Amino acid sequence: MINLEINSLVDERMDPIKSTEAACKYLKTLYNIFEDWNLAIAAYNCGSGNVNKAIHRAGKKDFWSIYPYLPQETRSYLPIFIAAAYAMNYAEDHGICPASLDISMRTDTIQTKERVHLEQISAVLDIPLDELRRLNPQYTRNLIPGGEKNYTLCLPIEKAGLYIDHKDTIMAHRADELVNNRREEVTMTPKSVSSGKVTIYTIKSGDTLSAIAKKFHVSVKQIKQWNGMKSDNIRAGRTL
Repeated sequence: MINLEINSLVDERMDPIKSTEAACKYLKTLYNIFEDWNLAIAAYNCGSGNVNKAIHRAGKKDFWSIYPYLPQETRSYLPIFIAAAYAMNYAEDHGICPASLDISMRTDTIQTKERVHLEQISAVLDIPLDELRRLNPQYTRNLIPGGEKNYTLCLPIEKAGLYIDHKDTIMAHRADELVNNRREEVTMTPKSVSSGKVTIYTIKSGDTLSAIAKKFHVSVKQIKQWNGMKSDNIRAGRTL
């Protein structure tokens, strides 16, 4: 609803800049609806529909009046938010000191319409793949889709110019293996399944059904239905 791209290759909810901007827009929308920050923050957690239902049941329009009618998680969400805000502003009064963080890496961003795999960039520019993933968490399968839309690539600042200089080499590196001959990526939805497009996923050690559902942007109920499952138990090596 706030124009974040979510599909089998990109999840812009994981992009720290775009997701922050989206969160601010959403909070502003909720405040315009409820004209109360406490209610806006509650709705951010459980949705405006649940808050409206609670207001209707309570007959009042303030958080503490509708508190008993809200989902359990939301009842805690606002107090935790208030506590975090208080701790940030009054830490010194309670002898709380901020942790010292070493965030020394400077970064730069490049806009690209090229379809490119993070492993290609990692190999040619000598950037650890884990570092590239950390800087670009929105590319869930390490592939920038390319096409007509510009996609953002975040790089260590000293590598940004090198990317431009060596772009052709990057695109050519293991291109057939990593980009050209990839199986078609599809978003798992009831519509795509009914039209015959499916994705086969091999369960890995440590996987849970809920984590897999989140990865493919579907529900646990849908996965169980498509696979004829009666329980949430899964085993590594099996396929879904």
